[in-house]
Amino acid sequence: MPVVRTESLTKIYGDAPRQVRALNEVSLNIDAGEFVAIMGSSGSGKSTLLYNLGGLEMPTSGQVWFNQTDLSTMNDNELSQLRRQQIGFVFQFFNLIPVLTAQENVAMPLILDGVSHLDATRRADQALEKVGLSERKTHRPAELSGGEQQRVAIARALVTNPALILGDEPTGNLDSHSGDEVVSLLRNVVDQWGRTLVIVTHDPRIAAHADRIIFLKDGQIVDETHLKGQASADQIRAQLSKVAVS
Repeated sequence: MPVVRTESLTKIYGDAPRQVRALNEVSLNIDAGEFVAIMGSSGSGKSTLLYNLGGLEMPTSGQVWFNQTDLSTMNDNELSQLRRQQIGFVFQFFNLIPVLTAQENVAMPLILDGVSHLDATRRADQALEKVGLSERKTHRPAELSGGEQQRVAIARALVTNPALILGDEPTGNLDSHSGDEVVSLLRNVVDQWGRTLVIVTHDPRIAAHADRIIFLKDGQIVDETHLKGQASADQIRAQLSKVAVS
């Protein structure tokens, strides 16, 4: 059963005659325990699709269902609660609070949701242990490397035990070594912890770790590849080039 699905999802920005159709009749299913990468050239609609899947933006037309609930039927408070409790977000620029420690950054979503400070701290420690940062939990973001900051962000996304994790270029601000470490961790999020993961990426090396790649062009799905561990980064790069010129 899909964790999230869309039907004829369309997103238009602006008014005629200068309106931009960022998504055009996109229909897809994301199954539980699946790792999906979304690829396409700049302006293809990748991030817009991700934000609509997570309820950060609402479609102009069409539907997004999360566990069989149509997001368009939910009010702002219900959407906020859904995002806090059921969806984890990982962004390119970490979005950590500079004055808080790693532990405090990870605990923050729980505290905002009314969890006691003691329980939030305990769960934050567990999440940091999962990402290998127990010994760095008292450090602030400026005292951590880029890869460590992104692991803190992943721990923060995991701490509420969400059904779905969405990543927008989660390795885009990292060097290749740190990026490899982060994507291996994301693969573990799916394989070992049973989460569903959808990421936007421009990097074929990162996308090669996914179970499936969805290729977008001009706001539409133009191709789809089921990897099963058999596609190399070069093959994905070639497919991405083919899609771009088709």
